[in-house]
Amino acid sequence: MEKVCLVLGAGAGIGGSVGKKFAQEGYHAALARRSDEAGLNAMVSDIQAQGGSASGHLVNAVKPDAIENLIAEVEAIGPIEVVLFNLGAQIGNRSLEDTPLKTFELGWQMACNGLFRLAKVVIPLMVARGGGTLLVTSATAAVRGNEGQHSHAAAMGGRRMLCQSLNAEYARQGIHVAHILIDGAVDAPDTLGKMLGAENFAKLREARGMGNDGLLLPEKMAETYYHVSQQHRSAWTHELDLRAFSDLAWWNHAP
Repeated sequence: MEKVCLVLGAGAGIGGSVGKKFAQEGYHAALARRSDEAGLNAMVSDIQAQGGSASGHLVNAVKPDAIENLIAEVEAIGPIEVVLFNLGAQIGNRSLEDTPLKTFELGWQMACNGLFRLAKVVIPLMVARGGGTLLVTSATAAVRGNEGQHSHAAAMGGRRMLCQSLNAEYARQGIHVAHILIDGAVDAPDTLGKMLGAENFAKLREARGMGNDGLLLPEKMAETYYHVSQQHRSAWTHELDLRAFSDLAWWNHAP
């Protein structure tokens, strides 16, 4: 059976790039996302065209049993050795008055409760096999709240603390949990691109992207994710901070 890397949140940015990298390294990339079946199928086809192994799975992670059923489906392909939990929980800048309780709770459902549900199912499987890796994408909001970010900061802060608790409980049993804090803007059309709009995103890319070192490039980030997953347990990284080289305050230059 194939060794598997499961990516929950396989968009066109970080998730898809990480899945592609693991496929290049001999893993079956099980790519899961909530919507855009055509985009998901194109991603799978691209990996397969390059000689890799991949499958696509449409999953609404906040629905009851969705994550649990996904893990069972992917385990039928092969043992899950690496999981990337890459679900976003950004609802945009909203004042306290403009943040309904249901909206606030949705951020927690995606960022924190979803990770707990995944860990509760997949970590025991990994323990029984003697080891495994859980990579968790996070954000600046996990360590610093900001105006209008009530839902996101609370959700990401909870995600970070959950990672620390999982590590404290399971590291001795061979489970590597890494909280990967993305401290900057990612060149991702289906996240940042949607937030800014196509025209503004194109301007930002021209001004800050590529050789200007002002945007994090997903394909380069994927190399770091893979490296962390392959670390020897005597030198595990449990938390790391990825940021663009030239300017952390990217938002001051956004169109």
